[in-house]
Amino acid sequence: MGFDYRDGAGVDFEPYPQFLTAADTAQWWRAWMGNPSVDGAEFRVFGQDGTGGMAAFWLVRSGEPLTQQPVVFLDSEGRTGLVARNLDGYLWLIAAGFGPFEAMMYPTHEHEPRADARLTQIAERWAPSARQPAAEVIGTARQEFPYFDETVESLCR
Repeated sequence: MGFDYRDGAGVDFEPYPQFLTAADTAQWWRAWMGNPSVDGAEFRVFGQDGTGGMAAFWLVRSGEPLTQQPVVFLDSEGRTGLVARNLDGYLWLIAAGFGPFEAMMYPTHEHEPRADARLTQIAERWAPSARQPAAEVIGTARQEFPYFDETVESLCR
C-alpha cells in the first residue's frame, strides 16, 4: 500500500515489495557510511523516502524474530533515528500517519499526521494489543535504544 504524500505535507515513503538483497544493502551501506569494510548485515532494508533515506529492521535482539527487531531510519543527510521498538509499534505508527522519516524527526518536523483508515485496519488485524499513540511508539523505542546514533557513528570508523 502506498502512503498519502499530500504534495509534501504527508508521508514520503516507498516500501519495497521485498527486502534489499545482502549485496544491495552492502553496496548502499558502504556508500552511506563511507567505509568500504562494512556490509550492513545488521540491517534488513525495506523501503526508502524520496531522497534515498532507508528504513530498516535493526537486527540487535539476538535470537529474536525479525518482527521483534527495532525499526530505524537512516536518512540521506546522515541522520539516524529509532522509529519503533518492533513491527507491532511500526504498524501503529504508520496507521497514525507517520512514515519512518517523520518518526525519526519527531517532534521537530513540521509534519501534520493524518490517521489512515486502511493502515489502521492492518494494525488492528496484525497488532491489536499493541495499540499506542505515535509519540509513545517513538518514545519507547528511543528509551530502549538511546545508543543507536552512537552505534551507527562507530561503524564509520
